[in-house]
Amino acid sequence: MRYFNTTGPCFEAEHYMLPPEPRLPEAREYIERGFYFVVHAPRQSGKTTVLETLARTLNAEGEYVVVSFSCEQMRTAETVGDAEAQLLGIIAEAAENTELAPEFRPPDPWPETVPGNRLGMALRDWAVRCPLPLVLFFDEIDTLTGDILVSVLSQLRTGHRLRSRGKFPHSIVLCGMRDVRDYKAASGGDPDRLGTSSPFNIKVDSIRLDDFTHAQVAELYEQHTEATGQKFSPEAVQRAFEASQGQPWLVNALAREVVDKMRVPVSEPVTDGHMDEAVERLIVARATHLDSLVARLHEPRVKRIVEPMLAGTETTTGPTYDEDLSYVRDLGLIRQSHYIQIANPIYQEVIARVLTGHVESNINVDPRSFVTPQGRLDFGKCLTEFVDFWRLNGEILARQQTYSEAACQLVFMGWLHRVVNGGGLIDREYAVGSGRIDIFVRWYLPDRSQQWEAVELKVRRPGRPDPVTQGLVQLDGYLDRLSLPSGTLVVFDQCSELPSITETPSPSGRTIILLRI
Repeated sequence: MRYFNTTGPCFEAEHYMLPPEPRLPEAREYIERGFYFVVHAPRQSGKTTVLETLARTLNAEGEYVVVSFSCEQMRTAETVGDAEAQLLGIIAEAAENTELAPEFRPPDPWPETVPGNRLGMALRDWAVRCPLPLVLFFDEIDTLTGDILVSVLSQLRTGHRLRSRGKFPHSIVLCGMRDVRDYKAASGGDPDRLGTSSPFNIKVDSIRLDDFTHAQVAELYEQHTEATGQKFSPEAVQRAFEASQGQPWLVNALAREVVDKMRVPVSEPVTDGHMDEAVERLIVARATHLDSLVARLHEPRVKRIVEPMLAGTETTTGPTYDEDLSYVRDLGLIRQSHYIQIANPIYQEVIARVLTGHVESNINVDPRSFVTPQGRLDFGKCLTEFVDFWRLNGEILARQQTYSEAACQLVFMGWLHRVVNGGGLIDREYAVGSGRIDIFVRWYLPDRSQQWEAVELKVRRPGRPDPVTQGLVQLDGYLDRLSLPSGTLVVFDQCSELPSITETPSPSGRTIILLRI
């Protein structure tokens, strides 16, 4: 029986999977026209699956000879000569695994020449011998660095002009996490290493493989229903899409969590409650995919983009801002709508928990002490005890934060998660330029209903206007969306020394608890 795959490429006989070609509709036309182009997307977005499936389809149709291979093994090469030898070996092995007819296979042995020219000569020799147009997919191309990357791209560019005469591969696809514009960052650390003219400036286009749409998530889950009879309710599909924003690995991981790990009986439909639990389990487990993203958080150019989101400050600027933004977007960490924000709520929560982990480890409170006899979360007590905690520990913990601009917000989020952990869930919204962080607490009551609490975090910095008026307006809008009659505004006031908790009306007349600390 097929299953939801979270490791490696998907195969139709083994895994639930979407038809790959519709995810890359331009590819066939570009190949037919003999174009060289780039496909890029974050890790575990389905790039390899799409390429390998397209290669099998085109080979079966018999109009092209298509070989797809990964450059990842070449990361250990130290010289251009070593890299060329490794790459040609990889290509030969991929051609053999593709089970090409003898007349379509590469020359054996490859022609010999000086390093720096061997790849180009080998591909030229193969293209001349091959009775059909040759198409090559270079997967994981951006694992190459320095002179090796420059040499490979340069040889492909040099051979490009020969392709129309059948003396070089008809079409070449470079595939990786990053667009070709960022390959200069992999050329040895010098931003000008590739110069103003990239060695691959013959590309016709750079295609980003998009995440799944809501309809595609439903289509994928429907395959499980057809195979087993178990339905995913519309609310469960919606919850999965909202939490993942269609990121392919997350979409599969959530379904796998429900079906294979939580083992919801096949006789029962999968509900949004099941999906809520799957989201939380995935966040807590922090699988390899999530850990690989978290590992990027302390890279300077990632921090320059993510820190303003957590701080709720305006967009940063600087000579490298556009390149930093492109890099973090290509990693799959952010997306752009009205604001630059974290790509999806699961990533948001993982990032927040990682950055607040050391705060939680310093909080010595019993979460049960914040639960009333009726099973409600005593949110007022949560705020008053946070004031005491901040007086004793807040500034020390804030100084320890790597993300110093967002230190106050991270300390509060760490406190809140420690209190709520086990009895409820926290959703957070933060984005560059939004001017605040919105926090939504869902506390589960004994009768299975929920208690909802909405909090907005802001910081008043020296020389800046008091943000309370703006915060009340923004919080009103947030409460409107949640249909809540009241909320909490927390202002970290760096211009005041005395914490205070007061009650104040919002512009629309809602009751707002204002914590100024």
